[in-house]
Amino acid sequence: MDKFVIKGGSPLKGIIPVSGSKNAALPLMAASLLGNTASTLKNIPRLKDIYTFNNVIRVVGAQVTFHEDENTLIIDPENVNHLEAPYDLVRKMRASFYMLGALVGKHGYAKVSLPGGCAWGPRPVDLHLKGMEAMGIDISLEKGYVIAKAPDKVAGGTFKLEPSSVGATVNLLLASVLKAKEFIIENAAKEPDVVQLCNHLVSMGANIEGIGTGTLTIRAVDELKGIEVANDPDRIELGTFMILGAMLPETELKLTGCNPEHLGSFTKKLRETGATINIDGTTIDIKAPETLKPVSIKTQIYPGFPTDLQAQWATMMTQAEGESKVTDTVYFDRFSYVPELTRLGAELDVEKNTVHISGKTPLTGASVMSTDLRASVSLVLAALVAENTTEVLRIYHLDRGYEALEDKLQAVGAHIERVDEES
Repeated sequence: MDKFVIKGGSPLKGIIPVSGSKNAALPLMAASLLGNTASTLKNIPRLKDIYTFNNVIRVVGAQVTFHEDENTLIIDPENVNHLEAPYDLVRKMRASFYMLGALVGKHGYAKVSLPGGCAWGPRPVDLHLKGMEAMGIDISLEKGYVIAKAPDKVAGGTFKLEPSSVGATVNLLLASVLKAKEFIIENAAKEPDVVQLCNHLVSMGANIEGIGTGTLTIRAVDELKGIEVANDPDRIELGTFMILGAMLPETELKLTGCNPEHLGSFTKKLRETGATINIDGTTIDIKAPETLKPVSIKTQIYPGFPTDLQAQWATMMTQAEGESKVTDTVYFDRFSYVPELTRLGAELDVEKNTVHISGKTPLTGASVMSTDLRASVSLVLAALVAENTTEVLRIYHLDRGYEALEDKLQAVGAHIERVDEES
């Protein structure tokens, strides 16, 4: 098992390319199973979750070829014949549950294990299942598996997502584009990942109205064709690097391959800290302020502040001059990073779904570990600010969502090394 050994305190300067989005890639991969011919997906990051989902797709019979040096993935669904996604694969990542919509949507049957994933918070799949039932798909549960049946076209109907959910919106889209005569999703997620999936499906031949709004109307078509598509850049990776550029004194970063519009309200909030942010097309230059101002945030569904950036923001606020707070209204149990940051010297106090932060506190290196993806990267950010050496354990979480993180950081001057935990 690997860990990062990080010697902090050095300002960073240089260029960091932003990788393709994991959260956007996974729905595109599932959508490829709906086509009658192969799809070519470009700008796919080399991440643990991508490899895991590749294996899930292979199990059902699809041919998957990943040209890693080109970040290009080719998925040929022609020989899909095993309509089951087993527990030992699905438990490794929640997005594998997209197989339910993809398989029942194309083949009229799916048997998919209930998912696993990050260890924090309740993230039920009830909305996925109730939405499919509202569509006319028969849903049953059997020994930890969901069985979905819809041998013929279904009537469709209307289903309101309460609350709005990216995962449920994606799964209902996958299930309906070939299957439902007319299906309306109300309070649909509007995240860039969902918009990209909708546009991708339309390019394959789907009939979807209301893309980018909270109401999606889907009318079934008889077939979809495989296409070539370029995946969106990762807005969470982008936001993480922007936070790093703002929190580490004397740091200047140029981030390339970005889509700044996908950041929602995040950029406005980051400017309030005093950071200098210049946007030029797909490039963002960010410079740390002399004095980092405290700015409180509250996570919201898109285009509000992303929940996937709240741990990183709280870490940055430990270096701001004054009090701030971070409230997560999306997930109430996403603060596993707090005791670990405290080990480094931060002053944080969690009250329900809010963490109160007292800055500025000097951070000092220690051994820390995390339980989920975004908590892991927040500890890396803290280590880059801290004096002396920090060990960040269990970085397999990081490998799920950040492509070549240590390489990108080393290229801008960070002292970070991946070593075996036994070392």
